[in-house]
Amino acid sequence: MPNGSIYVPRDDKFTGSSPQNLYLTFWLAGRKNRLRLRAAYAVAGLIAGSLLAGRFGWNVVATGIVLAGLAGGTDAFIAWRSHERTAVWRGKRRGEVRTGRLLRAMLRRRGYHVMDGRAVPGKASVDHLIIGPGGLWIVDNEAYSPDTIVAKHGKRLFFDEKYGTSVAKGLIGAATDLAEVLSKETGIPVTISPVLALHGCTIANRAGVVSGEGLTVAYPRRIPGFIRRNPTAELTAEQVELLGRTAARILRRMR
Repeated sequence: MPNGSIYVPRDDKFTGSSPQNLYLTFWLAGRKNRLRLRAAYAVAGLIAGSLLAGRFGWNVVATGIVLAGLAGGTDAFIAWRSHERTAVWRGKRRGEVRTGRLLRAMLRRRGYHVMDGRAVPGKASVDHLIIGPGGLWIVDNEAYSPDTIVAKHGKRLFFDEKYGTSVAKGLIGAATDLAEVLSKETGIPVTISPVLALHGCTIANRAGVVSGEGLTVAYPRRIPGFIRRNPTAELTAEQVELLGRTAARILRRMR
């Protein structure tokens, strides 16, 4: 993967010149400006609340305080959300844990098996294997800096100026290896679609999902919905159960 494994963060993440450390330094340096701006929003909310209260006959103090709190609180939430999006890239969160929780919460109740950290001995390893009525998917995780833009131009994926070919090739190969093993063991011919969950960066698509070169890239929270809306097969409950049991038996669990 372009930025290395998220399971074993590189040591240079914690050196003074690393992008992660520089990001955190600038974030902390901007705290005073953020607080000043937040206070200005709160004052604006207080004034707006007072004007609205006078117009509609509401309690002036209560309305002003409520709108001031909403304005300041909204700004605080936006700032926190922006910082939290970089947590995996900064090494403070584990991307596969976040994605796994989302997949289990949104897919298990719909009849999907979600298996974390699986590998074909001597071949491919993936963060998540999903088996359900609509087909099979593998989901891997990768973290990029917050200034990275992921987009599709024509039929090609781009990670900033870099082609996404090498990323797509690796995950397509892993999907092919897993599909061959499961098809052979169960007698059910299956294909597996690869998905890459992206952390920290910006996907140049309002839906938060882009597909190209045989690979789909998406924000983790968008993946369950994408899987439900884009079935690749029609599997019976018995087939799903057989594939799930077989995968649990023959695929090595990664630690």
